[in-house]
Amino acid sequence: MGNARHTWPALSMALWCVLLATGCSPRSADEAMRTEGTGPLTLFEGARLLTGDGATAIEDGAFLVDGPRITWVGRREEAEAPAGAAHIDLTGKTVVPAFVDAHSHIGYMNDLALGPQNYTRENILDHMQRFAYFGVAASQAMGSDFDDLPYAIRDETLAGQHPDAARFLTAGQGLASLAEISASNMRHAAHVVTTEEGARAAVRELASKNVTLVKTWVDSRGGSIEPLAPNLYRAIIDEAHALNMRVAAHATGLEEAKGLLRAGLDVFAHMISDVDDELVTLFEAHPDTTVLLALGGLRRQIDAPWLDPPHPLVAETVSAAQISRLMTRLASTAPEALERGRQSWDRIASGIRRLRDAGVTIGVGTDGGGQTGDQFVGWTLHTELENMVAAGMTPAEVLVAATKNSAGILGLDELGQIAPGKSADFVVLDANPLDDITNTRRIDRVYLRGHEVDRASLRGRWSAGGTSN
Repeated sequence: MGNARHTWPALSMALWCVLLATGCSPRSADEAMRTEGTGPLTLFEGARLLTGDGATAIEDGAFLVDGPRITWVGRREEAEAPAGAAHIDLTGKTVVPAFVDAHSHIGYMNDLALGPQNYTRENILDHMQRFAYFGVAASQAMGSDFDDLPYAIRDETLAGQHPDAARFLTAGQGLASLAEISASNMRHAAHVVTTEEGARAAVRELASKNVTLVKTWVDSRGGSIEPLAPNLYRAIIDEAHALNMRVAAHATGLEEAKGLLRAGLDVFAHMISDVDDELVTLFEAHPDTTVLLALGGLRRQIDAPWLDPPHPLVAETVSAAQISRLMTRLASTAPEALERGRQSWDRIASGIRRLRDAGVTIGVGTDGGGQTGDQFVGWTLHTELENMVAAGMTPAEVLVAATKNSAGILGLDELGQIAPGKSADFVVLDANPLDDITNTRRIDRVYLRGHEVDRASLRGRWSAGGTSN
């Protein structure tokens, strides 16, 4: 098992879709991916390019898009566009790779209502369109999906059948102890794990659905429940690795986190509540284990400065009733609860800096669409970036986390960078997020697979009272 995690496939999820659809060999599929985009040719020129790998920005940059692919990147003065290529002048703009939200819960929210009754094709696709509107190219639903619908939508979005929607990835039904199951949470349909063989069987069932990332919960909920036993989560991780799958866990307790690291966990879906020297040493011994922070739930216990007044992006995509509900909740928070929230924030932020300094790979996962009913789908990606900077990360580190790192965590090799061969998924901004991370909200336009997302049409539909999150 020790080496199984290193066999995580190098094929991108888009290439996997070609294989699934055509039954062709990896070599012929790769050739298909290289030749599928034969136009239109478009040269985007004049923008500052933040390529997603942490490299120095390319000032007065240019990149050539051939259909759904980027084929060349450099300075505008070096560009040699083929005859007939369209030219789009982005002078004064900043271009970043489209973002990746590696932890969400899709389909449950619809305005003020939260629950599985909202889990429909229409609502899931609406949420993925909201992600696209906010410049998010893909999101991973973490264990709250059920039945066959999510797999169908996954395959459709990965194949580009919904051009104004982000790619939808699913962990299917998560694996949880009986103590985690409740009609009031999104684990109502989870696989209940009580034996090692049952755990392995649940993983095999997910593998049969082409799930590549398994979600489990290993948390005591502040000491209120008995967490999933170590022998059970070890069986989950062992079986998943044997099937070339990875495992993400909701595990915020320090001791549970240590046990999971020793067992070879791949992804922490939330930030760990405390970080000590032993935990740092364990991370150093397991350099492939990554962490998604999901800071929004805690941060919103303290404040939400983008609500007073509501940011224009929020006002044009979220109902006034939902905005009012969150503002009322924040205004009614008792002073002692605010102080507890601040203390928790300071502890979490300190732990983030320790993991960052130890070289742990940090990605972006928002937990958006979650239980509180106030996690505005798509928008929370941008607030999460602000939260990460507030915790002590630099804007440059946060941008890499939200693009290259998160794409890598999900195995989406075609996303996360502005580079030749990558999918043409990028966001055009009116200002530089390296100067102020909240500039990621100053969106001029969004492109997915070389297609400009029709943000005006989406905005008009939501303003007119269409499906809402």
